[in-house]
Amino acid sequence: MKIPTHRAPTPIGEILVEEFLKPLALSQSAFARHLGCPQPKLNEIIQGKRGITPKTAMTFADALGTTPEFWLNAQLATDLWQAQHHHKKVPLLPQLKKINA
Repeated sequence: MKIPTHRAPTPIGEILVEEFLKPLALSQSAFARHLGCPQPKLNEIIQGKRGITPKTAMTFADALGTTPEFWLNAQLATDLWQAQHHHKKVPLLPQLKKINA
């Protein structure tokens, strides 16, 4: 998977709202009730304050007719992009410099 470097990946909450909840005319509360999850937890995912776990990915996939991989890949793209933009590079181990020389 290639992570875009010029912009952050689309947040999971935005995907959920724009591609699923709005077209289905489904409120956050109604979706949370359907999933059997607390509405504040769902709102935190939508607001980008909480990530998707494998369990949540499976639940979303069941309810929305997608795959868990769809949700997990979106989460991974976001996590990796954020890590790349906040990472302080560590030098290569001296032992490996000798091997690569």
